[in-house]
Amino acid sequence: MSEIPLHTFGRSRKARAGYTQLHSDEPGDDGQDENMRAGVRAAAASASVNRKGKRRERYADDPEEEATLLGDASHEEEAFREDEQPQPRREPSSQRSILSRKGKSSDKSRTVPFRPPEKLQSKFPPNVVRNQKYNVFTFLPLVLYEQFKFFFNLYFLLVALSQFVPALKIGFIVTYVAPLAFVLTVTLGKEAYDDYKRNLRDREANSQKYLVLDPTEYSESTPEGLPHTRSVPSSALRVGDLVLLEKNQRVPADLVLLRTSDSSGTCFIRTDQLDGETDWKLRVAVPACQKLGSDRELLTLDAEIYADAPTKDIHTFIGTFTINSPPALLEDDVPMVPVPTVEPLTAENMLWANTVLAAGSAVGFVVYTGSETRAVMNTSHPETKVGLLDLEINRLAKILCAVTFALSFVLVALNGFRGLWYIYVFRFLILFSSIIPISLRVNLDMGKTVYAHQIMHDNEIPDTIVRTSTLPEELGRIEYLLSDKTGTLTQNEMEMKKLHMGTVSYGYDSMDEVAHQLAMAFGTSPEHGHGRQNSVPTGVQLATRGRRDMSSRVHDVVLSLALCHNVTPVYNDDGTVTYQASSPDEVAIVKWTESVGLRLTFRDRTRIELQTPSGARISFEVLDIFPFTSESKRMGIIVRDAQTGEITFLQKGADVVMAKIVQRNDWLEEECGNMAREGLRTLVMARRRLSEQAYAQFKEQHHLASIKLEGRNEAMAAVVAEMLERDLELLGLTGVEDKLQDEVKSTLELLRNAGIKIWMLTGDKIETATCIAISTKLVARNQYIHQVAKLKTSDEARDQLEFLQNKLDCCLVIDGESLQLCLNLFKNEFIEIATKLSAVVACRCSPTQKADVARLIRKHTKKRVCCIGDGGNDVSMIQAADVGVGIVGKEGKQASLAADFSVTQFSHLTKLLLWHGRNSYRRSAKLAQFVIHRGLIISVMQAVFSSIFYFAPIALYQGWLMVGYATAYTMAPVFSLVLDRDVNEDLALLYPELYKELTKGRVLSYKTFFMWLMISVYQGAAIMIMSLVLFETEFLNIVSISFTALILNELIMVALEITTWHVYMVLSEIVTLFIYAVSMAFLPEFFDLTFVLSTRFVWKVAVIVAISAFPLYIIKLIRSRVAPAASSKLL
Repeated sequence: MSEIPLHTFGRSRKARAGYTQLHSDEPGDDGQDENMRAGVRAAAASASVNRKGKRRERYADDPEEEATLLGDASHEEEAFREDEQPQPRREPSSQRSILSRKGKSSDKSRTVPFRPPEKLQSKFPPNVVRNQKYNVFTFLPLVLYEQFKFFFNLYFLLVALSQFVPALKIGFIVTYVAPLAFVLTVTLGKEAYDDYKRNLRDREANSQKYLVLDPTEYSESTPEGLPHTRSVPSSALRVGDLVLLEKNQRVPADLVLLRTSDSSGTCFIRTDQLDGETDWKLRVAVPACQKLGSDRELLTLDAEIYADAPTKDIHTFIGTFTINSPPALLEDDVPMVPVPTVEPLTAENMLWANTVLAAGSAVGFVVYTGSETRAVMNTSHPETKVGLLDLEINRLAKILCAVTFALSFVLVALNGFRGLWYIYVFRFLILFSSIIPISLRVNLDMGKTVYAHQIMHDNEIPDTIVRTSTLPEELGRIEYLLSDKTGTLTQNEMEMKKLHMGTVSYGYDSMDEVAHQLAMAFGTSPEHGHGRQNSVPTGVQLATRGRRDMSSRVHDVVLSLALCHNVTPVYNDDGTVTYQASSPDEVAIVKWTESVGLRLTFRDRTRIELQTPSGARISFEVLDIFPFTSESKRMGIIVRDAQTGEITFLQKGADVVMAKIVQRNDWLEEECGNMAREGLRTLVMARRRLSEQAYAQFKEQHHLASIKLEGRNEAMAAVVAEMLERDLELLGLTGVEDKLQDEVKSTLELLRNAGIKIWMLTGDKIETATCIAISTKLVARNQYIHQVAKLKTSDEARDQLEFLQNKLDCCLVIDGESLQLCLNLFKNEFIEIATKLSAVVACRCSPTQKADVARLIRKHTKKRVCCIGDGGNDVSMIQAADVGVGIVGKEGKQASLAADFSVTQFSHLTKLLLWHGRNSYRRSAKLAQFVIHRGLIISVMQAVFSSIFYFAPIALYQGWLMVGYATAYTMAPVFSLVLDRDVNEDLALLYPELYKELTKGRVLSYKTFFMWLMISVYQGAAIMIMSLVLFETEFLNIVSISFTALILNELIMVALEITTWHVYMVLSEIVTLFIYAVSMAFLPEFFDLTFVLSTRFVWKVAVIVAISAFPLYIIKLIRSRVAPAASSKLL
């Protein structure tokens, strides 16, 4: 052993002698004599760091291998450093091969020295936030591609371009180009504006200023302990920078926590934007840096940090912190510690980007920036969302295109392919192009704008924002709702509601009785526990003894609750106190003990001070803490009363584990069940008094276990279990309520009745999630809850899936790792079974897991999935869904900004889906089919006309008639269908089953489409053939008769389609008729006024319209009697 210090000693002397010439490169060198040694030492260190860094990188794939190999090589390394001769090192051949194999460039792990060279820093990605979809060059190509990948738009582009070919020209070019140009301009404008807003948000995030400790301006003359800092925007931070964070500042990149303002080296962070949990997490500084005198000493520290390759997992981190030469060596000082010293780094030492420092200030060392931070790796890039309705209409457009092709070809074939037949085919194609109306896109887009306006101006769901206006119809077809828990279903405000002590239970309204009993106990504390001096009890004393016995029990349980926790009181500048803890349950209990009179006034790692109801202070020494873990499900503390010296072991935890530890009793299990059914989170409080020798014995055993190398944690847990966790005295049971958002229960019930399956995905613990599932009524009253946790093997997973297959009416509660295992091994089987269950709760989910689940359900069921959440951790899930709904919550606005719809509370979802969603979908479906009908009918008339006139591709209606037909003559009445509704609002919300009908997609299907096709063919043929039968001598008259009949027919059809009349609908019909009548006078080339005003014209038109429209009216009447719609039964 003794040779290591000698090596170090020799090296430090050599370093001093041999490295002077490097001194001039060292930054911050003023040439001062006292500064010289520091510079020399740092330079020597950086030389060794670079060499060590290279060597370290090769092992990055496998830390164990690195440890053993570097362990073998450590003596060689010392020697190597000493001679500094570049002679090859002797390595065993196997080792050499490993080294060469590991030196791959794809490895992203890193070893970063303090004050790293520029070249090393520039290897890592810049620390820039970027949520934009486009840049200047990609904007046009990408947006145009998004538009023209729709068959619809591509078809029109080709038709519009064809009009520039003289042989194919029919009518005005404007009629073909204008609508397409309009649609594209609106889309381009909207996308550009959205992206501009994103860019502004990015710029704001990237320009936030942070303080960086600056080694270059460092000189001895600065005030003691205060390093130079310079302010830089977060986008300029690089790997290796030392960042100084203040309270409530957001962490700009992934940092290793080096020092905190708290002397114990701990700080709290809020991780709500990362994992959605609002409780504060404790983080620990690197001990070696916390021990330093001041932040300034970090700048001269000769150390390096190794960090593993960046991954998504926010709960793990593998790294080491190495000090190469101890700080501040004196002239001939022998270091007291072996060098280099290596300390492990875990997730406890990390401040992830996007978390917030909750208290104090801290210095961190940047290890991951930009795209390598955990926060960015956990967010997926948003894809452009397209509604199902748009896809369905796109499919119909393809059918219509095939119809057009067939029609053109048949007409040319019947003519016997004469002359330039292929040009005739094209001319027919263009004549029939109105079959696929471009106005459909315009109408639907305008419809979506109307729906968005209605949603945003609905007074019952105030402050609802539609961010993606292309999706309102999707809201009418949701079949799966994936919800976050914390902040979405619950308010994340805890309140202690019940205290049960076996023989007596205190509810929320009887807490003043607890306060009274407690005051009595502290008032009589001198006599408490000792017999009275006079041994003959009087009647009064006998009467009060029961009372005092009660008050001493209350005293015990309240005191234990006030001591057994991890809460620290923090005093704010205005004199108020906030409680810091990693669990909101604990804060709720501490606030409750304060409300009954026992207040926590001071807490650090060694001492807790309480203030009693009488105002006196009592102090307790903290001897040991056994923190809560998800495995142990309990938390213990050993305290010594400063007044009496009595040692007590207190423990609180979940009922499942505590039931085995406490003394036998007959009420615990039953009461826990009762509280759980109320949706309260239960904690069992127990204690055990220890004698001095018992504690000393425990301490000794525990220490022996804590220095074991293998199985240390298990050994320590075993000692605690054996010596402390036996026959604890059961003091009481607490019930803490996590307050739900308003009307969550009724909302979930309504949605379930509407045929929507609800999943809850949360980052919280299994027990909590189960409680909330019960209290929100996500699980029906006596429904079986099947918990699946900690699955490790494929066999276990298969067994669970088989069980679920046979019990599909249960609620599944599954944790993150088991979910991952199921998805890795039995993806299809798991989703197949899970999508049939009535409710699924997934706990401990990472943001990416949530998004994966959403994508899987979409892919597997082909049904519409809606995700709702409120935190930064829900963004990936919201973006992966068909419809993302964000709640503007306490956790900030990140989710609501990323979502398609932003609401202020969960209960607004019913109105959004059951009313607005249902209406939007029904109206758009009706509108789309009517616009297609409008195009088809005129094309059928054109086909009949052409076939009678020797199959010539001549236009029946030209110029202004065609322009007017798609716009002024029919636009308003057809568009007024977006105001139609089949039931009123109250009925839609009273009978959610109406919504279930829609999800089958029967409003717009191939069946309804072909019905409209048949109607169009019948009406078009009827109007045209009747016009020809009643043919007048001139061709001019057939145009005026058939066109007038066509317009009247369309207006009557709109009237037949409407379920509930609206003022605008009546107006649009009358005004349109008026416009048509007036326009006749201005189009003498089509209308002969003397003929139009004659009675012959009037009766002929009336007969034609009657033949085309009356049969449909009869059919509609019969259908409403024989097979009425579900909604009409309710009216």
